[in-house]
Amino acid sequence: MEKFKAALFDLDGVVFDTEPQYTLFWSSQFRKYYPETEGLEHKIKGQTLVWIYDTYFRDMPKTQADITAALDEFERNMEFEYVKGFADFVKSLRRNGVHTAVVTSSNRVKMQNVYGKRPEMKELFDEILTSEDFKESKPSPECYLTAAGKFAAGSDECVVFEDSFNGLKSGRAAEMSVVGLATTNGKDDIQPFADVVIDNYEGMDYEKIYALIFASH
Repeated sequence: MEKFKAALFDLDGVVFDTEPQYTLFWSSQFRKYYPETEGLEHKIKGQTLVWIYDTYFRDMPKTQADITAALDEFERNMEFEYVKGFADFVKSLRRNGVHTAVVTSSNRVKMQNVYGKRPEMKELFDEILTSEDFKESKPSPECYLTAAGKFAAGSDECVVFEDSFNGLKSGRAAEMSVVGLATTNGKDDIQPFADVVIDNYEGMDYEKIYALIFASH
């Protein structure tokens, strides 16, 4: 890989350190509706709300409406703190001519909450793609291939930054280089699905991430 053309970032757990908050929210919902099944809050990471409803709450319109209302209220009060070092890292990429995009399973309603608290976020990315832009949920590669198309970039010119297993598998399926963030799952757990694993972006810049990716191939 001579140079990568696009850096494609998942949102929660990759741009913002929000996964612990979502784990608590979905844990409370599944305890309410699936009290005898443990760990469902971990199985849904990286999935769209539509997928979650189709998989666990199909033909339950009242329940879906109640969860949506609770989720909207939850997200209005969320804290959107960047993963350590993220802002400086993405600025370094952009200074070196790398296109940047968010590729998230979150919807546009959620993103309006994000912009309300982090209006500067839009300046960090050339594209922000949400669940409405894809037909298939991660681990399908569709979302990352769609994002690459925005920049006329081949898979070998893209780097995916992900934290969830579904997201990591999505990047792999798109045949892109994958950087795993150990913000949600342990480093040893995500290592098999990533070319490079980092704790966060502290001390990281374009040259360092390029060297790590290059060395992994």
